[in-house]
Amino acid sequence: MKFTNTITIDRPPAEVFGFLARFENLPLWNYAISETRNVSGGAVGVGSRYRQTRTVPTRSEETFEVTEFERDHRLSIRGALGPFRSEVTYLLAPAGTGTLLSNTMNLQPSGVMRLVAPVVASGIESAVAANLGVLKQLLEGDRPA
Repeated sequence: MKFTNTITIDRPPAEVFGFLARFENLPLWNYAISETRNVSGGAVGVGSRYRQTRTVPTRSEETFEVTEFERDHRLSIRGALGPFRSEVTYLLAPAGTGTLLSNTMNLQPSGVMRLVAPVVASGIESAVAANLGVLKQLLEGDRPA
């Protein structure tokens, strides 16, 4: 199951990338995550590992690793996210004074989830789009009026 959501954020790519690359910020804009922490130590980059607590669809611990880190342009992770083996990529491009952010999710279900994945796919894609909307509001929220 693979899909891409795209959104324009009225912030420069460096700011959007900086916020995304600090994975500890995930709980601020992803309703399904309550905590994300760096377990490898050091600055974020390719090979950095994270553990997070998911509360939706059920409470679980999961891990992911940074697989691509091109400052202000591309950020990718791979790991077990919820009931899926996942690859997630964020592509950033300048869009006027803001950023065009494309988020591609490649989710591979396992076990019984393979049977229901086609049914829940559009709901997952919509939830990811809603999370990106929260990210946009969060990043644009402190603009001077």
